[in-house]
Amino acid sequence: MRKLFKSKWIRIPYFVGLYSFAAYGALLTLTYFAMKYGWTNDGGQIDANNRHFQEMHDKYDQSFKVDSVSMVKHRYEVINRIIVLNDFYPQNAQHILSVYTKNRDEKLALQMLDAVDLRLMNNRKYQAAVDKMQEKLKKKAKTTGLSVFEWMNISEWKDFKVAVAKDKFYIDSVAKVTGVEPRLIVACLVGEQIRLFNSSRESYKRYIGPMKVLALENNLSYGVTGIKENTAINIERYLKDSTCVYYLGSKYAHLLDYDSTQNFKNGGNDTLNVRLSRLVQFKNHYYSYLYAAVFLKQMKMQWERAGYPIDDRPEILASLFNLGYQRSKPKKNPAVGGATYDIKGTDYTFGAVAFEFYYSGELADIFPYKKKRFDYDE
Repeated sequence: MRKLFKSKWIRIPYFVGLYSFAAYGALLTLTYFAMKYGWTNDGGQIDANNRHFQEMHDKYDQSFKVDSVSMVKHRYEVINRIIVLNDFYPQNAQHILSVYTKNRDEKLALQMLDAVDLRLMNNRKYQAAVDKMQEKLKKKAKTTGLSVFEWMNISEWKDFKVAVAKDKFYIDSVAKVTGVEPRLIVACLVGEQIRLFNSSRESYKRYIGPMKVLALENNLSYGVTGIKENTAINIERYLKDSTCVYYLGSKYAHLLDYDSTQNFKNGGNDTLNVRLSRLVQFKNHYYSYLYAAVFLKQMKMQWERAGYPIDDRPEILASLFNLGYQRSKPKKNPAVGGATYDIKGTDYTFGAVAFEFYYSGELADIFPYKKKRFDYDE
């Protein structure tokens, strides 16, 4: 055996195999202990921007205000930062704008913009543009919770909004049968009721303030929309006169016919005729809105037939509603106006007030904007 083992052809393969098995065993043992004690775990590396990540988290987690005043400020910042980013990386700006438009989440949008800012922290041109924008924001007047339309900042306006919300059913019902946008009807209502905002007025003291209901007029002008008797007569007459410029078609001819089975008398209108009695209803203001809507549609038809459409001019329609038929003369550049009244020391015209309300966004959740002012369902 020894003689055989002395042969290099036997001895060399033997030692190679022996040491190989020994090395393999040592490797298995080392691997076992390495796994057991975590020697193979990757220690990782802390990101160089870790401090910035933490600061961003703290900013939104602790001090991000969500009150209405702060949200307006955040919204303004979002829009301006997206505009700046669009000059450098329009693709990223579009992504953020798309998300913000869909979610309306200022916090999320600002976090997305911060992620971009972090990546571009060494881009001098971009950072200079952002700094310039931020400086511009600081110089702007302090953000307030007030409306830019001063007459909407008085307490009476809050009372009015509660009152008109109660009439949504009647306004929507009238809109359905006339095809006149509810918000346009309300714009004329606002123009009529706002002159009662002065708290020294008896109407405000008796109705809008304490009971949160609309003031009901019953002298010369009637109902919550202030329809004059002569105007009401003409509204009815033009519905049936197919030869006049105000004619709306046979579909509307009997819209204001009288129903002899209905009794509109109450303690406040028992001396009035049927026409005015149904305008002066304490709780049901349907006819106040119906006469107003029909008048607006008649104005629309008159101007349309004359070649000067005013469908898209709520301020002109409201001015005409206040001025009446005799002042409605179709022309290229109609003027906004109507009655002028004082609200807390400032003069306003009927048409201007209706315009400001219509485009203010106030009450849009109750009386939303339609695609068209008239016949919007067609």
